[in-house]
Amino acid sequence: MRSRATRVIIGLVMALVALFTYFTNTQENPVTGEKQHISMTPEQEVQLGLESAPQMAQEFGGLYPDEKVQQSVKRVGEKIVNSTSVKTSPYKFDFHVLADNKTVNAFAVPGGQVFITAALLDKLKSEDQLAGVLGHEITHVVGRHSAEQIAQQQLTQGLAGAAAVATEDPNSPGRSSAIAAYVANLIGLKYGREDEIESDQLGVRWMIESGYKPEAMIEVMEILKAAGGPNRPSEFMSSHPDPDNRIERIKEAIAKYKK
Repeated sequence: MRSRATRVIIGLVMALVALFTYFTNTQENPVTGEKQHISMTPEQEVQLGLESAPQMAQEFGGLYPDEKVQQSVKRVGEKIVNSTSVKTSPYKFDFHVLADNKTVNAFAVPGGQVFITAALLDKLKSEDQLAGVLGHEITHVVGRHSAEQIAQQQLTQGLAGAAAVATEDPNSPGRSSAIAAYVANLIGLKYGREDEIESDQLGVRWMIESGYKPEAMIEVMEILKAAGGPNRPSEFMSSHPDPDNRIERIKEAIAKYKK
């Protein structure tokens, strides 16, 4: 059986390897100019997105069967892409409506595949609101948030594994693993909130540049707030910021970009 000192040393080595790997993989985002810790190339993101898109769609009941509706959403998404610096990105965007009429959601997978459920689309009352949703998701793609999340998950898994080894209790083997998993989860949640704020703010910028009313993004937040109901978890324990806080940040972005 390993001594406590040996476990701590092994844990420290594992943590250092995880940290070194994460911080030495740095790329500059061609659209935002941000330096990010990412190991994937844009080409790998596109491939990952194309491979995962069919499965993601299937989980939401497949694609919505009305081609006219599909084309109307594609038109708005393509207008945003072609009217902004997003068009200079290495990603190939495509926009899809999912058949799910109960789940109010929109999301993007790496490389440019963007989805919105029929349930959310049905709650939107204007093209400007749709542009707000799509602009937000477009930012997740060009912001390389999924690629960042993958790198961050690899880091947190490495640190969690190191913590599990260093704090291993022979008399209670499951306890340290549970604590490590909980800490890793909290670390990951932080990044989700930051990504959502960036997507809101740059989404506002894309809306203005493509001729849409940015105030519609606030209306989208009100719709999402109502859809969330009264039992929404606190901001600290959620990967998405509180809608009221998001609205304040969106107002700041409108003032910044609407000049």
